[in-house]
Amino acid sequence: MSLLVVGTVAFDAIETPFGKTDKIIGGAATFISLSASYFTKNISLVSVIGGDFPQNGIDMLHNHGVNTKGLQIRKNEKTFFWSGKYHNDMNTRDTLVTELNVLADFDPVLPESYKECEYIMLGNLTPKVQMRVLDQLNSKPKLVVMDTMNFWMNIAMDDLLKVINRVDVLTINDEEARQLSGQYSLVKAAQKILAMGPDYLIIKKGEHGALLFNKNKQVFFAPALPLEDVFDPTGAGDSFAGGFIGHLASTGSTSFENMKRSIIFGSAMASFSVEKFGTERLENLSQGDVDKRVQRFVDLVQFDISLVEK
Repeated sequence: MSLLVVGTVAFDAIETPFGKTDKIIGGAATFISLSASYFTKNISLVSVIGGDFPQNGIDMLHNHGVNTKGLQIRKNEKTFFWSGKYHNDMNTRDTLVTELNVLADFDPVLPESYKECEYIMLGNLTPKVQMRVLDQLNSKPKLVVMDTMNFWMNIAMDDLLKVINRVDVLTINDEEARQLSGQYSLVKAAQKILAMGPDYLIIKKGEHGALLFNKNKQVFFAPALPLEDVFDPTGAGDSFAGGFIGHLASTGSTSFENMKRSIIFGSAMASFSVEKFGTERLENLSQGDVDKRVQRFVDLVQFDISLVEK
């Protein structure tokens, strides 16, 4: 099934307690596309880069089966750049530099071949850009998944709510869920957010896993895998999203049961992402690597229990 990925293709410079990088390739759409490519090869990318973006970065996407016909290249401008420093707990970070560059006036243009995509992943961008993508589609997709953040809640809430009303799945972290809903309880927060339009809500809790809610008040929890080494959490959320929607697109089912499975696959891809800086870990995985990592998740939560007294 065809998958359309919209988001940033960018440069990052990362500092964590375990190391530091100069400019490396990053961006939400990059992580989403690479992660999804381990489940489906029918991926179409919409983003924008400057003339400073290396050809080998584009080639890397091509090698993973990503169609870059919708990747705008502005030769005389610079690519979006973000630099951040993570604290010792690896859950909090300080933004050191943000240079919007080509992203400042990004107007996504969908090639005709993109307009019938069945699965859409709207990476974290301004709500107006996300809406512009949806407005260009020729038909209603089978599933639209959207990521956003508290920054847009602070400066563009009206536009954000309009987009949320048009998507099927919203993914945000626990802090953002509380801000968007005005509720501290995540169960109450989920009920309020689902009333805004989506059929499903994923609340990401970083190293503490992820929660899936639907309008029928069903809830599923997926743990995060305990890892020996966590070098760079920057792309974890986007890698999760890529694995999640990539698996959904590969199976063609949007049932709650399949979403539960897809969350496990998304969690597995996120666990790979944090083991190296940038996209390095996601670039050269094998199917065996993915299968073994998913099995570790299964083993982590699998148990037998009897509710009958003996």
